Amino acid sequence: MEFLQSIDYWLLLRCFVVGGLICIIGQLLLDKTKLTSARILVIFVTAGAILGGLGIYQYLIDFAGCGATVPLTGFGANLAKGAIEASKEQGLLGAFIGGVKTAAGGIAAAVFFGYIASLIAKPKIKKQ
Repeated sequence: MEFLQSIDYWLLLRCFVVGGLICIIGQLLLDKTKLTSARILVIFVTAGAILGGLGIYQYLIDFAGCGATVPLTGFGANLAKGAIEASKEQGLLGAFIGGVKTAAGGIAAAVFFGYIASLIAKPKIKKQ
């Protein structure tokens, strides 16, 4: 019971709404444009990196928590944050390695769980 009292329900609501809005934007881009999933992925990561580099995305993270960090935009912001921090310490080389170093845990998890999913799923070639 003590666990239930410590839950911030407003944060959960904000997380759900912001994460949902990011997903709605992605779905609208899929439905209303001729953009492929891969291009939308690149748009989201790039937008997150730009907003993260400008310091704007941090306000969304502070407001929505994981609703802003879990989607691809959060990955882009994380890359930018790592590149900026490492470039301050290591110069130009840090700008290249800092983002990947900061996001290494997420990248490793994506590769691992992608591999597990490929073992479980039965992929089919999509008919054009």
